[in-house]
Amino acid sequence: MRDTTTVGESSGSKPREFVRALSLFDGTMFVVGSMIGSGVFIVAADITRQTGSAGGLLLTFLITGILTVAAAVSYGELAGLFPHAGGQYVYLREAYSPFWGFLYGWTLFLVIQTGTIAAVAIGFARYLGVLLPAISPTSWIVPPVALSSGYAVSLSLQQFVAAVMIAVLTAINMQGVRLGKLIQNAFSIAKIATLIGIILIGIFVGGNAAAISGNFGHLWMIRGAQPIAPGADFLRAFVPTVTASAGGFGLLVALGVGQAGSLFTADAWNNIGFTAAEMREPKRDVARSMIWGTIVTITLFCLINVAYLFTLSLVQIQAAPDDRVASAMFHAIWGPSGAGIVAVGIVIATFGCNNGMLLSGARVYYAMARDGLFFGSVGTLNDKGVPAVALVLQGIWTVVLVMIRTRQVSASGIVTFGNIYSDLLDYVVFAVLIFYVLTIAGIFVLRRTRPQAERPFRVIGYPFVPLIYIAATLLLMGIFLFYKTATTWPGLVIVSLGIPVYRLWRISLPSSGPSGRDRRLAEEPALGRRQVE
Repeated sequence: MRDTTTVGESSGSKPREFVRALSLFDGTMFVVGSMIGSGVFIVAADITRQTGSAGGLLLTFLITGILTVAAAVSYGELAGLFPHAGGQYVYLREAYSPFWGFLYGWTLFLVIQTGTIAAVAIGFARYLGVLLPAISPTSWIVPPVALSSGYAVSLSLQQFVAAVMIAVLTAINMQGVRLGKLIQNAFSIAKIATLIGIILIGIFVGGNAAAISGNFGHLWMIRGAQPIAPGADFLRAFVPTVTASAGGFGLLVALGVGQAGSLFTADAWNNIGFTAAEMREPKRDVARSMIWGTIVTITLFCLINVAYLFTLSLVQIQAAPDDRVASAMFHAIWGPSGAGIVAVGIVIATFGCNNGMLLSGARVYYAMARDGLFFGSVGTLNDKGVPAVALVLQGIWTVVLVMIRTRQVSASGIVTFGNIYSDLLDYVVFAVLIFYVLTIAGIFVLRRTRPQAERPFRVIGYPFVPLIYIAATLLLMGIFLFYKTATTWPGLVIVSLGIPVYRLWRISLPSSGPSGRDRRLAEEPALGRRQVE
């Protein structure tokens, strides 16, 4: 079935359509490329400070791997059931209602996708600055201008490079999915090769007896673990401050808090579902791409942490400057010149990551617009068969997030600036998990409401695999509520703001033609038959 979208065609003209140009290999490289950013080079430092052991670091990534693969296997059924542009937005819409789909799409546009793109773009510029020192966060084009006591706007050379990266990749992806996939494949292969190189160098070149003995000979010895306090003062009366050494509960909390970093590092595996309308065999290959891509990436993530532990002592990992563990590893092997090698790897990783993120996110906003839940022009395709307006709008908002800064004034009057996207991403980690749980719970809902629907792919290990994911994720969410409270409730506020926006959108932007649902049924007749059934 072709996913056809008419965009104001004139008489005799051919409707503009998505181009089905993505194969299983392309989809797998898309997943790998979207997952591998800069996080894997950094988060090990924070995780080892929380878990206090080499075993804790490896177990944290192993848990992340199990959860991510379980989620990918579960999403596979939904991807086969709804092989249309929009992915998770469509799954939530069909399992529950357009309201739940909108809340996800709202949060995706406001923070999840755009904030991640902004963070990765700044990471690209920061590590390009290692190679080209002129690209500095304090080389101002527009010095910080205070917007309020807590916020400012600025444009440093670093921010400018990040904005240019976003603009260039947006322009490239407006030229069609074939060009976008060529870039994604090239950079994904380069990233895989880079990670394999880092793994081999860490294990076979950097490996030293002292680090290996200290880390693997004392795998579960707790060293340097930081106390993990409740996330709000009012919780301290009944929620204890713990460390990883405080028995099973302390280790459970440390592993749970550590998941905030590792799960974020391994995120974006679901983005291939956004582009289902451009897969050649979407009912089959979206699911397979998710599964194979997550397995490949998680395997590389686990092995690169093994490489760190072969080269660096636990203390060196915990105390890595600016948490740049990969840089610390190469510095230990080759001295200061090693930093340049890592910088090249991260520049490659971040460029390829953002290409996939930019390409895929626009498909969600397109699907929302087709349902009358976003600006109408966003629901159109250009003559290359891509949602160009959605790409441009996404790029503009992402650059805004790059330019807006948090502003703090110390007691001594020193002003420091942070990045608003960084705070926003911390806030929505909890919200992202809510949407994952709701989406996977939707499998049970749809099995009940549409038992006769065609399911080219069924969840392996149903119902146990999705139930295990839901239970484990709810446990993590409970840990976040109590121990990362300050970054949990603002995320709920961001999501909740979508409720009045949804109501206003439905009131102020009534469809001038067929309703969003009627348009969907006309464009997706197979889905319409399933709903009747």
